[in-house]
Amino acid sequence: MSTETHDDDGLLSRREAIRRVSAMLGGVAFIGGTSLLTACEQAPPPAQRASTTPGQFTADDIAYLDEIAETILPATKTPGAKAAKTGAFMALMVTDSYHPDEQRIFRDGMKQLDDASRKANNASFMAATPQQRLTLLTQLDREQKTVADAQEAADRRRRGLAPVMAPRDSGAHQPADGEKFLPDQRQEKAPGNDAGSGAVAVTADSTATTTAHPHYFRMMKELALLGYFTSEIGYTKAMRYIETPGRFDPCAPYTPGETAWAPHA
Repeated sequence: MSTETHDDDGLLSRREAIRRVSAMLGGVAFIGGTSLLTACEQAPPPAQRASTTPGQFTADDIAYLDEIAETILPATKTPGAKAAKTGAFMALMVTDSYHPDEQRIFRDGMKQLDDASRKANNASFMAATPQQRLTLLTQLDREQKTVADAQEAADRRRRGLAPVMAPRDSGAHQPADGEKFLPDQRQEKAPGNDAGSGAVAVTADSTATTTAHPHYFRMMKELALLGYFTSEIGYTKAMRYIETPGRFDPCAPYTPGETAWAPHA
């Protein structure tokens, strides 16, 4: 039996969309908590959003966020995050849903990321090559994962829970230079990896969770994924989409490499 929830217009609810995207990130709580849901509900339409600058974000800031998101979700056979105006979405969500401390971390993180690019590549992030950008974000993705794992372990200890055991090393080949560590995140939306099942905590108010601060790149990656996969481009280009579905077929044939069906009413 389906447990999907929908808005009055029949579209998948923002709450359900956040839950599904959260599963791509391991089913953990989204930064911003219930405020993120409220911001999604009150977000202006795309046409209006494109003509406004949210909060203290400038047009240059939004272009910068577009390039960060595009590195995570690059254009391939389908348009990437920049075409979906993901940078404007990220700025809007930070402005409308993050607490002041989280906003500060995010804004400071934008500067830290650019400083890291200048140190590693002698060039700003905007002036760096696509490969230089990918290498840098790969390193930051490892860093944010380490921080998140340490915070989760500390939280489990405080609650008296057993630590989560890491999977054994399978001996599989690891790509050199972390080339595959930050893959095109659309691959995580593969058929069979339905974000509608198995997701645990999706949203949590910051006051109800650990006081440890989130890593800024975790924020960026979350918002890039959420913005892209809830955009028209993400739904209709990166995934297969039918406005009005036909019969229910629980055993549809699947050929490896096919794109997933966009979850919808």
